[in-house]
Amino acid sequence: MSIDVEGLLAAFPPTVGRQSMDDAEVGETLHRILRALVRIDHLVIFAYRGKERPIDLYDTFNAQERIVFVTLYQAGPYLLDPFFHTAIQRRTGVFRMRELAPDRFFSSEYHRTYYIQTGLAEEVGFFIPLDDEITVVLSLMRSEKTGPFPPSEFALIRKAEPLVSAMVRQFWSQIAPRFDAAKTGKRRGRKAEASRPPVDTVWRDLNLTSREAAIVELVLQGHSSESIGLRLGISTGTVKVHRRNVYRKLGISSQIQLLSIYLERLE
Repeated sequence: MSIDVEGLLAAFPPTVGRQSMDDAEVGETLHRILRALVRIDHLVIFAYRGKERPIDLYDTFNAQERIVFVTLYQAGPYLLDPFFHTAIQRRTGVFRMRELAPDRFFSSEYHRTYYIQTGLAEEVGFFIPLDDEITVVLSLMRSEKTGPFPPSEFALIRKAEPLVSAMVRQFWSQIAPRFDAAKTGKRRGRKAEASRPPVDTVWRDLNLTSREAAIVELVLQGHSSESIGLRLGISTGTVKVHRRNVYRKLGISSQIQLLSIYLERLE
């Protein structure tokens, strides 16, 4: 795909002299810039702060697509997303999903149960850390029909990173109050939200130890026993023993049952 110079230049005039723009205006401007450089089937922009429910700042989905990419994602699967974990690590830059995914991600139950519903061939993310422990992530998506980003297009995406980061920092640097407002709303009696258990207590309430909880979180994210052992500084055999103990405590025999329990507890 050749660069759409006319489209690229047309994206900038609405931003000239503007000190503020709403989410839709910022998102649409970024979308126009990026699609002038490379082919994008979808763009979604999330803001993350810790393990709180991410804020959907902008997306290009229709109503049906938004159910999978936004509504279901915000309900709990985001906690297993490599993009989420990269965001809360406060990393900066442009990364392909396959660069960030754990070694068993593409065979994990999270991938088979949730991620495969997206029908994506590839996802590339801009990661822009802001103040107040917030990271904004722009996800550029290509469908299976379109195929992955070729190296030449990925190189163009990376060259756009300073411009994208500058725009995000200019227009979305003051979004912490929106996370705070969500917390306030919960305290004021929104029953569906208020009844949702804090993420960090999901496994503790099921009588798992902190080590067992850490291991099953990594299992669900798509880490192999070898990868988990390296991350936690324990042997692969010890990881497998902990996994067997977890399955025995929960009365289950498969990872899909483990994922089902996790998502049900979050809901």
